[in-house]
Amino acid sequence: MAKYSEEFKLMIVHEYQKGHLSFDRLAKKYGMNDSTAIKKWVKVYDKFGTTGLMKKSKRETFSVQFKLDVISFMKRTGSSEMDTAIYFGLSSPSMIGAWKKVFLGDGVDGLDRAKGRPPMSDKAKNKKNRCTEKEMTYEQKLERENELLRLEVEYLKKLRAFQMDPEGYLEKHKQRYHSNSKKSSN
Repeated sequence: MAKYSEEFKLMIVHEYQKGHLSFDRLAKKYGMNDSTAIKKWVKVYDKFGTTGLMKKSKRETFSVQFKLDVISFMKRTGSSEMDTAIYFGLSSPSMIGAWKKVFLGDGVDGLDRAKGRPPMSDKAKNKKNRCTEKEMTYEQKLERENELLRLEVEYLKKLRAFQMDPEGYLEKHKQRYHSNSKKSSN
């Protein structure tokens, strides 16, 4: 979905409120795929005013209990995500859909998980900064070098086989992958 400026959204909402054009005609006039976004903007504007149409600069965090209350309300009343968002004062109905999906997949624990990558602990930072080569024994270093050399030799063998007969090599490997992907029909 395209991103629209606050000014554009506000202009569309005001134009709709004048009553001259329907949602669908406004969407067509401004080259939008459908009128869903316009309907959302009008509802959000009616509930929150101009601030509801503004982009959020800071992410709000909600408690697990609040998320459960929202999901429970939606299930109990049969309200849409949009109506539920307006009831709870949320300007992003899609957030409710995401909570519902997480709840159905992972339960309450899923709602408690923070989004994004967790920050590194001091211990992990220190471990990452240390050079692992120094911690390895001489024998471990040799084993690692041996493994890398084995991988290199295997790679070079396959490369040479491919260069000598590209068609035959590809055919041979294509058959192997096709036979592995077939499911038994028992």
